[in-house]
Amino acid sequence: MTKKVSIVTVNFNHSHVTDAMLDSVFAKNTYDPLEIIVVDNGSAVDPIPAWQQKYPSVKYIRSEQNLGFAGGNNLGIQQATGDYLFFINNDTEITEGLIETLVATLEAHPECGIISPKIRYYDQPDMLQYAGFTPMNYYTARNNCIGQFEKDYGQYDNLTGETGYIHGAAMMLPRSAMDKAGLMPENYFLYYEEMDWCEMIKRAGYTIRINMQALIYHKESISVGSKSALKEYFMNRNRLLFIRRNCGFGVRAFFWFYFLGIVTPRNILSYIREKQPFAKVLLKAIWWNMTHSTNSKDLGWEIKK
Repeated sequence: MTKKVSIVTVNFNHSHVTDAMLDSVFAKNTYDPLEIIVVDNGSAVDPIPAWQQKYPSVKYIRSEQNLGFAGGNNLGIQQATGDYLFFINNDTEITEGLIETLVATLEAHPECGIISPKIRYYDQPDMLQYAGFTPMNYYTARNNCIGQFEKDYGQYDNLTGETGYIHGAAMMLPRSAMDKAGLMPENYFLYYEEMDWCEMIKRAGYTIRINMQALIYHKESISVGSKSALKEYFMNRNRLLFIRRNCGFGVRAFFWFYFLGIVTPRNILSYIREKQPFAKVLLKAIWWNMTHSTNSKDLGWEIKK
């Protein structure tokens, strides 16, 4: 019996972008059975009535507040009935055979807890964004995105095995793996939550995989913008939080010395040189980690519509 797939996506103030994603699913998907769940994450104007007219077969959930990336997706899970859960950003567009290929890989590898496809940039469709991740260097909280900004000549198409991390723009996992590992951690709000989720899934005994025979296109940073105080805050806050949640005392101590002694002064000098007002934002991110527990739901940042 064919396993059911639930697509879950989250919208925030860009309903026209979600329209394009839904159009791509209805035009290019051939997998069945499939259900689509759209969570509106506290948009200033409720787009669901218009969507219900245009896409009546889709399930909709409206949150009156912005719950963040993990919170919005976890809300979608409440209505998902699929054996496999496919989380895709609303600023993606799918390609033919995408879902079939990922499902087939999970069926063939029951030890796999989560998988991502190849990702290319939508605006530069022959350029790679993601062909897997290298393992994390926990002492610096840095790893590399394989293939990013390279023209896709098929040079990574043989990569169909394990990888360091999935990409949050498109990730599929069996419901059984999610039930064992737990839901995506919501205290990140934005950035690093999918990497933390991978750590949870690995601790539950599963592997992380990629299949470069499956392809999705991504419109990068639609909701946040390429440079913003919000992005700088959560990228730094959550980099620290990730290490605090996933490493032992020795690694954490080394990382704090590295971050405070090298990363912080380097970033502040960069902000001054580029005339960007983000120094206080960086210090705010550091202070949050010094004063909050690793499970704190206090974001330290006012989220506005």
